[in-house]
Formats: sequence, C-alpha cells, structure tokens
Amino acid sequence: MAISREKKEELVSLYAEQLEEASAIVFTDFRGSTVTQINGLRAKLKEADTGYMVVKNRLLRLALERSGNTTELDGLLDGPNAVAFVGEDIGKGVTALKDGIKDLDEIIEIKGGLLEQNVLDADAAAALSELPTREEMLAKLLATIIAPATQLVRVVNEPGASLARVLKAHADAQAEAA
Repeated sequence: MAISREKKEELVSLYAEQLEEASAIVFTDFRGSTVTQINGLRAKLKEADTGYMVVKNRLLRLALERSGNTTELDGLLDGPNAVAFVGEDIGKGVTALKDGIKDLDEIIEIKGGLLEQNVLDADAAAALSELPTREEMLAKLLATIIAPATQLVRVVNEPGASLARVLKAHADAQAEAA
C-alpha cells in the first residue's frame, strides 16, 4: 500500500521530533511479534520515558539527515525495524526494553543503536542498560557532596566526645573507690 506524500512528510516530522527528544535510539528487529505484543512493550517502555514505534527505514534516514545526523548506520536500517527512542534516562529506558523483550521470550531482537553520533552494535546497545539510572546517579552525587560534611562533623565532635569519655571514666573510678 502506497503512502501519500503528505503522510510521508508527517512521518518524517514525527521521527525528527522523536530523534530530537531522544538521548539514544535502539533499533530492534520485531519480526515474529504480534501487534498485541508490540503494544504491550510500547506501554512498558512509556513508563520508562521511552517511545517505541515501527518505522519506515527510508523516512527515518531522511529524519536523521534533517536532524543533522549524517552517521552511516552500518546496516541498521536494513529489514523491518522498530525503534526505541530512549528519553533522558538511558539506563532506565534500555533496561525496560531488555526486560520487555525478555517477557516476550526474546522474539524481538536488539540490532544496534545510536548514541549521539556513535553507532553501536547489538551488544553495545544492550549494554546501555548497565548505565546507572538517573536516581542512582543523583544518590551517588548526593553521597559525594555530603561525605565531606559528615566527616567534618565527626572530626569536630571527636575532641568533645573524647573528653566526655575521660570524665565519665574518671567519675566511674571515683565511684568505685568510694
């Protein structure tokens, strides 16, 4: 079925918008999956701020070119593709994708990805799930910021605490002697 020129322009604009908002994109081969399975995966990914759509390769290539990405995609745009447009939290989005694929008995397969201008093979794209989530990074940053202050409080309190322990020990010794 032929797509009208207007519909093609609409799809290119949609893809360009998704590309602009995405921190990374992951290409998947969805052959063998049903519409119901794709929709279920799409719903899971939405919770992780990741969009998932079946794309027209030629139109996606046009959208990539329009967005200024001239990277050669090394065969990622061969065959049927569904693309995960991963939001700000790359680790969370790709983890959700891998978990969703696992739930589908691995019918869908990761083909590769694009992170900024870098083309990733299937293993590297899947390894993005090992990145810490945004919450984990914020927790680590907070711990790093708080650590010196916590240590300073301990250092400042230690002489007073030591003096209190010496006085208590002396008072206990006096009590025993009496």
